[in-house]
Amino acid sequence: MATSANPLHFFGIRHHGPGCARSLLQALEQLQPDCLLVEGPPEGESLLPMLQHADLQPPVAMLVYVQDSPAHAAFYPYAEFSPEWQALQWAARQGVATRFIDLPQTHRMALDMAEQERRRAEAAAADAADAGADAADEGQDADTGSDSDTGSDSVAAAADGSQLQSNAAEALDRDDTTQSVPAADLAVDPSAQSPQDWHDPLDLLAEAAGYPDGESWWNRMVEERGDGATLFEGIAEAMTVVRAELPNEVRGERHAQREALREAWMRQCMREAVKAGHQRIAVVCGAWHVPALQAQVTAKADAATLKGLPKAKVQATWAPWTYRNLCSSSGYGAGVDSPGWYEHLWRCSEPVPESLSQPAPAADPARASTQRTVGWLARVAHLLRSKDLDCSSAHIIEATRLAESLAALRGHASPGLPELDEAIVTVISMGERTPLRLIERELSVGDRIGGVPADVPQVPLQRDIEQQQKSLRLKPEAAAKVLALDLRKDTDRERSHFLHRLRLLGIEWGSVTTDQQRNRGTFRESWQLQWEPELAVRIIEASRYGGTLVQAAAAKVRQALTPETPLPELAKTIDDALLADLPHLVDALMHDLADRSASTGDVSQLMQALPPLANVLRYGSVRQTDTQALATVIDSMALRAAIGLPLACMALDEDAARHMQATVLQAHEALRLRDAEEPREAWFGALRSIAMGDAGAALLRGAACRLLLDAHRLDSEAVATQLGRNLSLGVAPLDAAAWLDGFLNRQALVLLHDDAIWGAVDAWLAQLGETQFTQILPLVRRSFSAFSNHDRQSLGEKARRGQGSAAVAAASAGAAGAAGAAGDGNDGAWNEARAILAIPVLDQLLGLNMPAQPLTRLQEAQP
Repeated sequence: MATSANPLHFFGIRHHGPGCARSLLQALEQLQPDCLLVEGPPEGESLLPMLQHADLQPPVAMLVYVQDSPAHAAFYPYAEFSPEWQALQWAARQGVATRFIDLPQTHRMALDMAEQERRRAEAAAADAADAGADAADEGQDADTGSDSDTGSDSVAAAADGSQLQSNAAEALDRDDTTQSVPAADLAVDPSAQSPQDWHDPLDLLAEAAGYPDGESWWNRMVEERGDGATLFEGIAEAMTVVRAELPNEVRGERHAQREALREAWMRQCMREAVKAGHQRIAVVCGAWHVPALQAQVTAKADAATLKGLPKAKVQATWAPWTYRNLCSSSGYGAGVDSPGWYEHLWRCSEPVPESLSQPAPAADPARASTQRTVGWLARVAHLLRSKDLDCSSAHIIEATRLAESLAALRGHASPGLPELDEAIVTVISMGERTPLRLIERELSVGDRIGGVPADVPQVPLQRDIEQQQKSLRLKPEAAAKVLALDLRKDTDRERSHFLHRLRLLGIEWGSVTTDQQRNRGTFRESWQLQWEPELAVRIIEASRYGGTLVQAAAAKVRQALTPETPLPELAKTIDDALLADLPHLVDALMHDLADRSASTGDVSQLMQALPPLANVLRYGSVRQTDTQALATVIDSMALRAAIGLPLACMALDEDAARHMQATVLQAHEALRLRDAEEPREAWFGALRSIAMGDAGAALLRGAACRLLLDAHRLDSEAVATQLGRNLSLGVAPLDAAAWLDGFLNRQALVLLHDDAIWGAVDAWLAQLGETQFTQILPLVRRSFSAFSNHDRQSLGEKARRGQGSAAVAAASAGAAGAAGAAGDGNDGAWNEARAILAIPVLDQLLGLNMPAQPLTRLQEAQP
């Protein structure tokens, strides 16, 4: 604290601690300062007038970013139980002058960008040196190569050590509330010591007090107690001892330099406040900094430390935050393990009096402890019951008793979160820890998300997005949820357009997912939504493309495309643009696609571009999209692909043939959706040319034959002829197996329901010699392995009932004869006459579109 001659009063706190916040409010009420200095970004002082705004609801964060490079950004999060937040709210209510005293981000970000540039230059120089060394090593003997390998291993080992040091530094860095974006760009100081030298400062105090780790010690001794103003004197004394054991230098030269700059700037701000004539100055900062701020350092020395700092133009605004991002598991250096529990502690605390003239009622520690315990367990019960898990009043009573007994055995005045968790596992979940994971996710951490006023400083794009969120009733939420849309409704269709536009900008608020209960129909679409605070940075970063969502999405897509963009990617972009309802962009892309497809000779690219375009036609009517121009382009591309397909299927090795098979199958499905006569006939003509010829790869000839059979362009007799030709003894066994693989196409139905094809395959296998059978066995096994278990079982049953095509034919004839003799009384008979009567009905129900003439001939052939 301060002496009578020193107006400075220091309050070392742990960021985001309810006990520190409670004690700090009590200390401020006693001190009644006329100036409040808070560790925070000076750029955020312009945001302080909004503290009393009703729409500013924590958790929120001050977002500071570089104007010309929004990807360089930093967050300063605040929760309801954060000491800084409560101090700022108190000062705003009392009208006390408030300043932020941390090193401005205008300097910190400039330093970080300069450091990143320096490391990129060093990496480029190292790569150039390695390239020169590799060139010099050419022609040397094997011994020299061994030495080079040893050096590479040493570099890899050094890199692993640096990564371990980085992890240790993250564990120790609790005094800085900043969460930078992107933090991964900052490498580890090579001068740092080995990982064995790192320690969390709180771990040293916890070890001395008999606690397993610093987190549990601080939580028990500070956050769950809130001892008032006297707490800060003990914190300052403890941090003085800890800093003597673990100075900043032990964490690396770069970290020590950064901390020296920050603390020098804080001391300069304190001197300015004293010089301004303030008599009672409250300094609220991380507990780690208190000894350094109380140290006797001259103004001249601090000025020399801060001389020549670079600058960058930055902006500041408020952004919503979430408890999940406030959690230490998110990677936030100053995070806490259980923000939801801390919120519960804060709200269960006794109220602080507004002034000393109206003191709060005397607190009853036993009653407050019981209320806190019972209140938490009541929330647990409500959560478990909402998930249809058993939790009765008796469970709550016994869990409360057990938690209080555990706390008494461990020498604690009241149960903490560990005692409550143990009581829940023992009493409520009967030793099962799975419900505890649910409680940790939903309650101990929580899914709360903050809110900011509509008039906070925003870029035009961010304002446009928020207006659309309100008009479409899409509220950002931290918890993941599934949003089911019915595209026949105007509001849901507009929501779909909005979410697809965000995806085009790289703002991944939601992703398309499958909802098995609701996605029954092409007019339905489901999204998995979850808002992340980092999306605010992405929005600011995307603002350079335009001031509205439509303008920005279209501009980014156009900028990403080049004359070298492949046709499939261009087609996929058209699909995305149509889903996002960007008609002007679609027109431009369609023009580009038509020009590119007319000049390209790559048949594979033409076919790969068809599926995404056909998908647009499939959903166009539901989304009320004009697809007439698109249909013309698809027909033109299909005709060009059909003309070049037979030639493209020649002289292919196995891998290229399989790739072409997948492409052909996708294009075939796309044209089936299009269902236009001219391209359809041209396509089937190309398939017939491949199936009946000998120049194409065997796999593709078999696949083409199967597609023609399924489309009723070949009858069973023609297919049996092709089977006999391609599976004869004169064909190489490997080619025959490849043809069969393409013909089966991972489907066993043709073997199960067409006896002629079954007999041809059976005869081919029977005529193979031992050597030939051994050669083709792996290929045939691979083809059959793609069948389902049920199909393989049915094939086995069919093989067991009859050996070869003759047996199958005999079985069929015998069954028909038995049916004629016994009529309906024979359970094993198959009455073909009655079965044929059902074919027209099945044709209509299943949409098979079978030709009428074969059906008539079948019916006339029956007696």
